[in-house]
Amino acid sequence: MFAHFSLEQIDEVVSAIRAHTSYQPRLSVILGSGLNGLAESVERPDVMGFGDLPHFPVSTVAGHAGRLVIGTLEGQSVFVMQGRIHFYEGYSMAQVTLPVRVMKRLGVEILIVTNAAGGVNPAFEPGDVMLITDNLNLIGMTGQNPLIGPNLDELGPRFPDMSQAYDRALSKLTRRVAKEENMTLREGVYAGLSGPSFETPADLRFLRLAGADAVGMSTVPEVIVARHAGLRVLGLSGISNKANLDGSTITTHEEVMEAGKLITPKIEKLIRGVLRRL
Repeated sequence: MFAHFSLEQIDEVVSAIRAHTSYQPRLSVILGSGLNGLAESVERPDVMGFGDLPHFPVSTVAGHAGRLVIGTLEGQSVFVMQGRIHFYEGYSMAQVTLPVRVMKRLGVEILIVTNAAGGVNPAFEPGDVMLITDNLNLIGMTGQNPLIGPNLDELGPRFPDMSQAYDRALSKLTRRVAKEENMTLREGVYAGLSGPSFETPADLRFLRLAGADAVGMSTVPEVIVARHAGLRVLGLSGISNKANLDGSTITTHEEVMEAGKLITPKIEKLIRGVLRRL
Protein backbone atom coordinates (compact mmCIF):
# COMPACT_ATOMS: atom_id res chain seq x y z
CA MET A 1 0.00 0.00 0.00
CA PHE A 2 1.53 3.32 -1.08
CA ALA A 3 0.37 6.34 0.93
CA HIS A 4 -0.25 9.53 -0.97
CA PHE A 5 -1.49 13.08 -0.36
CA SER A 6 -4.45 14.66 -2.09
CA LEU A 7 -4.20 18.09 -3.67
CA GLU A 8 -6.42 19.38 -0.85
CA GLN A 9 -3.98 18.13 1.81
CA ILE A 10 -1.01 19.66 -0.02
CA ASP A 11 -2.89 22.97 -0.22
CA GLU A 12 -3.60 22.83 3.53
CA VAL A 13 0.16 22.98 4.10
CA VAL A 14 0.44 25.82 1.58
CA SER A 15 -2.29 27.78 3.39
CA ALA A 16 -0.56 27.28 6.75
CA ILE A 17 2.70 28.62 5.32
CA ARG A 18 1.02 31.59 3.65
CA ALA A 19 -0.60 32.47 6.98
CA HIS A 20 2.89 32.95 8.44
CA THR A 21 4.70 34.78 5.62
CA SER A 22 4.08 37.41 2.98
CA TYR A 23 7.04 36.30 0.84
CA GLN A 24 6.36 34.81 -2.60
CA PRO A 25 9.49 32.68 -3.14
CA ARG A 26 10.32 31.52 -6.66
CA LEU A 27 13.41 29.64 -5.52
CA SER A 28 13.82 26.90 -2.93
CA VAL A 29 16.85 25.28 -1.30
CA ILE A 30 16.95 21.93 0.52
CA LEU A 31 19.93 21.70 2.88
CA GLY A 32 21.54 18.31 3.50
CA SER A 33 23.37 16.78 6.49
CA GLY A 34 25.61 19.27 8.25
CA LEU A 35 24.75 22.03 5.75
CA ASN A 36 22.30 23.98 7.96
CA GLY A 37 24.47 27.09 8.00
CA LEU A 38 23.13 28.66 4.80
CA ALA A 39 19.69 29.09 6.41
CA GLU A 40 21.27 31.36 9.03
CA SER A 41 22.23 33.78 6.22
CA VAL A 42 18.63 34.33 5.09
CA GLU A 43 17.64 37.96 5.74
CA ARG A 44 14.44 39.03 7.54
CA PRO A 45 13.32 35.40 7.81
CA ASP A 46 9.94 33.96 8.68
CA VAL A 47 10.68 30.66 10.43
CA MET A 48 8.38 27.66 10.89
CA GLY A 49 9.09 24.26 12.43
CA PHE A 50 8.16 21.23 10.33
CA GLY A 51 6.00 20.06 13.24
CA ASP A 52 3.94 23.26 13.15
CA LEU A 53 2.54 22.46 9.70
CA PRO A 54 -0.35 20.07 8.93
CA HIS A 55 0.65 16.71 7.40
CA PHE A 56 4.33 17.75 7.36
CA PRO A 57 6.79 15.04 8.48
CA VAL A 58 9.32 15.93 11.20
CA SER A 59 13.05 15.36 10.69
CA THR A 60 14.57 13.01 13.29
CA VAL A 61 18.23 13.05 12.18
CA ALA A 62 21.12 14.91 13.86
CA GLY A 63 22.27 17.77 11.63
CA HIS A 64 18.78 18.46 10.26
CA ALA A 65 17.17 21.36 12.14
CA GLY A 66 13.71 20.66 10.73
CA ARG A 67 12.70 24.25 9.99
CA LEU A 68 11.40 26.25 7.04
CA VAL A 69 13.22 29.55 6.68
CA ILE A 70 11.55 31.93 4.21
CA GLY A 71 13.10 35.31 3.47
CA THR A 72 15.58 36.96 1.11
CA LEU A 73 19.07 35.99 -0.03
CA GLU A 74 21.01 38.01 -2.60
CA GLY A 75 17.85 39.98 -3.33
CA GLN A 76 15.79 36.86 -4.15
CA SER A 77 12.84 35.56 -2.13
CA VAL A 78 13.84 32.06 -1.02
CA PHE A 79 12.20 29.07 0.64
CA VAL A 80 14.89 27.18 2.56
CA MET A 81 14.40 23.77 4.15
CA GLN A 82 16.86 23.63 7.02
CA GLY A 83 17.11 19.86 6.99
CA ARG A 84 15.13 17.28 5.05
CA ILE A 85 13.06 14.13 5.44
CA HIS A 86 14.60 10.74 4.64
CA PHE A 87 13.00 7.46 3.55
CA TYR A 88 15.11 5.58 6.12
CA GLU A 89 13.41 7.48 8.96
CA GLY A 90 10.36 5.33 8.27
CA TYR A 91 8.42 7.86 6.24
CA SER A 92 6.66 7.00 3.01
CA MET A 93 7.95 8.35 -0.30
CA ALA A 94 4.87 10.61 -0.36
CA GLN A 95 5.92 12.11 2.98
CA VAL A 96 9.56 12.45 1.92
CA THR A 97 8.55 14.44 -1.15
CA LEU A 98 5.57 16.37 0.25
CA PRO A 99 7.74 19.50 0.75
CA VAL A 100 8.54 19.62 -2.98
CA ARG A 101 4.88 19.48 -3.91
CA VAL A 102 4.21 22.26 -1.40
CA MET A 103 6.96 24.32 -3.08
CA LYS A 104 5.23 23.89 -6.43
CA ARG A 105 1.87 25.04 -5.08
CA LEU A 106 3.58 28.04 -3.45
CA GLY A 107 4.84 29.15 -6.87
CA VAL A 108 8.47 28.01 -6.60
CA GLU A 109 10.11 27.59 -10.03
CA ILE A 110 13.68 26.53 -9.16
CA LEU A 111 14.87 23.95 -6.63
CA ILE A 112 18.48 23.85 -5.44
CA VAL A 113 19.01 20.53 -3.72
CA THR A 114 22.10 19.83 -1.62
CA ASN A 115 23.39 16.78 0.21
CA ALA A 116 26.36 15.25 1.97
CA ALA A 117 27.65 12.31 -0.07
CA GLY A 118 30.36 9.71 -0.06
CA GLY A 119 32.91 10.11 -2.84
CA VAL A 120 32.84 6.99 -5.00
CA ASN A 121 35.09 8.56 -7.64
CA PRO A 122 38.63 7.92 -6.32
CA ALA A 123 39.71 11.42 -7.43
CA PHE A 124 37.28 13.05 -5.01
CA GLU A 125 38.44 14.23 -1.57
CA PRO A 126 36.44 15.12 1.57
CA GLY A 127 35.52 18.81 1.38
CA ASP A 128 35.03 18.78 -2.40
CA VAL A 129 31.77 20.00 -3.93
CA MET A 130 30.26 18.05 -6.84
CA LEU A 131 27.80 19.46 -9.37
CA ILE A 132 25.26 16.68 -9.93
CA THR A 133 24.94 16.09 -13.67
CA ASP A 134 22.69 13.00 -13.41
CA ASN A 135 21.55 10.42 -10.88
CA LEU A 136 21.10 6.70 -10.41
CA ASN A 137 17.61 6.11 -8.98
CA LEU A 138 18.36 2.82 -7.24
CA ILE A 139 15.54 3.23 -4.72
CA GLY A 140 13.05 3.81 -7.53
CA MET A 141 14.39 0.93 -9.60
CA THR A 142 13.54 -1.42 -6.74
CA GLY A 143 9.92 -0.26 -6.47
CA GLN A 144 10.04 2.87 -4.31
CA ASN A 145 9.43 5.59 -6.87
CA PRO A 146 7.73 8.62 -5.25
CA LEU A 147 5.28 8.89 -8.17
CA ILE A 148 3.73 5.46 -7.53
CA GLY A 149 0.04 5.89 -6.77
CA PRO A 150 -2.65 8.14 -8.24
CA ASN A 151 -1.19 10.85 -10.48
CA LEU A 152 -2.06 14.43 -9.59
CA ASP A 153 -2.62 15.85 -13.06
CA GLU A 154 -2.67 19.38 -11.62
CA LEU A 155 1.01 18.92 -10.70
CA GLY A 156 2.42 16.99 -13.65
CA PRO A 157 2.10 14.15 -16.18
CA ARG A 158 1.71 10.46 -15.38
CA PHE A 159 5.02 9.62 -17.13
CA PRO A 160 7.48 12.52 -16.67
CA ASP A 161 10.66 12.66 -18.72
CA MET A 162 13.89 12.45 -16.68
CA SER A 163 16.45 12.81 -19.50
CA GLN A 164 17.46 16.25 -18.16
CA ALA A 165 16.75 15.90 -14.45
CA TYR A 166 19.34 18.56 -13.63
CA ASP A 167 18.85 21.84 -15.47
CA ARG A 168 21.64 22.46 -17.98
CA ALA A 169 21.42 26.25 -17.89
CA LEU A 170 21.63 26.28 -14.08
CA SER A 171 24.57 23.87 -14.22
CA LYS A 172 26.34 26.10 -16.73
CA LEU A 173 25.75 29.11 -14.48
CA THR A 174 27.19 27.21 -11.49
CA ARG A 175 30.33 26.31 -13.44
CA ARG A 176 30.75 30.00 -14.27
CA VAL A 177 30.37 31.00 -10.62
CA ALA A 178 32.94 28.39 -9.56
CA LYS A 179 35.40 29.65 -12.16
CA GLU A 180 34.93 33.29 -11.13
CA GLU A 181 35.36 32.34 -7.46
CA ASN A 182 38.45 30.25 -8.31
CA MET A 183 36.78 27.17 -6.78
CA THR A 184 37.38 23.57 -7.78
CA LEU A 185 34.00 22.14 -8.78
CA ARG A 186 33.76 18.40 -9.30
CA GLU A 187 31.03 16.98 -11.53
CA GLY A 188 29.38 13.60 -11.68
CA VAL A 189 26.55 11.14 -11.13
CA TYR A 190 24.87 10.85 -7.72
CA ALA A 191 23.59 7.41 -6.67
CA GLY A 192 20.61 7.52 -4.33
CA LEU A 193 20.25 4.60 -1.90
CA SER A 194 17.77 4.15 0.95
CA GLY A 195 20.21 3.87 3.89
CA PRO A 196 20.55 4.15 6.83
CA SER A 197 23.42 1.65 6.78
CA PHE A 198 26.50 2.88 4.94
CA GLU A 199 27.55 0.93 1.87
CA THR A 200 29.68 -2.21 1.90
CA PRO A 201 32.88 -2.24 -0.18
CA ALA A 202 31.05 -4.52 -2.65
CA ASP A 203 28.17 -2.03 -2.88
CA LEU A 204 30.64 0.74 -3.66
CA ARG A 205 32.54 -1.25 -6.28
CA PHE A 206 29.19 -2.02 -7.94
CA LEU A 207 28.23 1.67 -7.90
CA ARG A 208 31.57 2.66 -9.39
CA LEU A 209 31.12 0.14 -12.21
CA ALA A 210 27.61 1.53 -12.76
CA GLY A 211 29.04 5.02 -13.29
CA ALA A 212 28.38 6.64 -9.90
CA ASP A 213 30.74 9.34 -8.65
CA ALA A 214 29.05 9.98 -5.30
CA VAL A 215 26.51 8.16 -3.14
CA GLY A 216 23.98 9.25 -0.55
CA MET A 217 20.62 8.55 1.08
CA SER A 218 18.43 11.36 -0.26
CA THR A 219 17.86 13.82 -3.11
CA VAL A 220 16.72 11.54 -5.95
CA PRO A 221 13.05 11.22 -4.81
CA GLU A 222 12.88 15.01 -4.36
CA VAL A 223 14.32 15.58 -7.83
CA ILE A 224 11.85 13.18 -9.45
CA VAL A 225 8.88 14.96 -7.86
CA ALA A 226 10.36 18.37 -8.71
CA ARG A 227 10.76 17.43 -12.37
CA HIS A 228 7.26 15.90 -12.43
CA ALA A 229 5.98 19.32 -11.30
CA GLY A 230 8.08 21.23 -13.85
CA LEU A 231 10.60 22.74 -11.41
CA ARG A 232 14.11 23.41 -12.71
CA VAL A 233 16.68 21.63 -10.54
CA LEU A 234 20.28 22.37 -9.56
CA GLY A 235 22.01 19.67 -7.51
CA LEU A 236 25.14 20.00 -5.35
CA SER A 237 26.82 17.25 -3.33
CA GLY A 238 29.29 18.00 -0.58
CA ILE A 239 31.80 15.14 -0.52
CA SER A 240 32.00 14.21 3.16
CA ASN A 241 34.16 11.08 3.00
CA LYS A 242 36.07 8.88 0.58
CA ALA A 243 34.33 5.67 -0.39
CA ASN A 244 35.59 2.63 1.48
CA LEU A 245 36.20 0.48 -1.60
CA ASP A 246 38.47 -2.05 0.15
CA GLY A 247 36.98 -2.17 3.66
CA SER A 248 40.02 -0.54 5.27
CA THR A 249 38.20 2.40 6.91
CA ILE A 250 35.02 3.00 8.94
CA THR A 251 32.46 5.64 7.93
CA THR A 252 30.48 7.49 10.64
CA HIS A 253 27.74 10.12 10.71
CA GLU A 254 30.01 12.27 12.89
CA GLU A 255 32.57 12.30 10.07
CA VAL A 256 29.86 13.47 7.67
CA MET A 257 28.81 16.25 10.06
CA GLU A 258 32.40 17.42 10.55
CA ALA A 259 32.99 17.59 6.81
CA GLY A 260 29.91 19.81 6.56
CA LYS A 261 31.88 22.59 8.28
CA LEU A 262 34.31 22.60 5.34
CA ILE A 263 31.66 22.19 2.68
CA THR A 264 29.00 24.70 3.82
CA PRO A 265 31.01 27.87 2.99
CA LYS A 266 31.73 26.54 -0.52
CA ILE A 267 28.13 25.59 -1.24
CA GLU A 268 26.92 28.92 0.19
CA LYS A 269 29.33 30.79 -2.11
CA LEU A 270 28.06 28.84 -5.14
CA ILE A 271 24.39 29.31 -4.27
CA ARG A 272 24.84 33.03 -3.58
CA GLY A 273 26.68 33.41 -6.90
CA VAL A 274 23.88 31.65 -8.77
CA LEU A 275 21.21 33.77 -7.06
CA ARG A 276 23.00 36.99 -7.97
CA ARG A 277 23.06 35.99 -11.64
CA LEU A 278 19.51 34.71 -12.02
